[in-house]
Amino acid sequence: MSHLTANDLKVRGIAAIESALADQAEATISVRGKERFVVMEMAQYHYLRECELEAALAQSHADLAAGRAVQESAHEHLARLEALLQTEYTPPGN
Repeated sequence: MSHLTANDLKVRGIAAIESALADQAEATISVRGKERFVVMEMAQYHYLRECELEAALAQSHADLAAGRAVQESAHEHLARLEALLQTEYTPPGN
């Protein structure tokens, strides 16, 4: 991964980012010697975001298959939450 400093950005601006991304998908930006930010082209960002969403969807399917999820209507869901509130919360003085 390419590295840029905050000073690189200050002096060269977007040109510094473009040159850092010329042969790498991502570049880190360091501030006072510590890595603080990552920059990438939008296409790379969208790709990573899609991977993240696919992983979440796969986890949801796995939860459903393993019985770790409840499938119910909105009305049934609200009734279940209301029942949970009634059993878990007792107002003071009761």
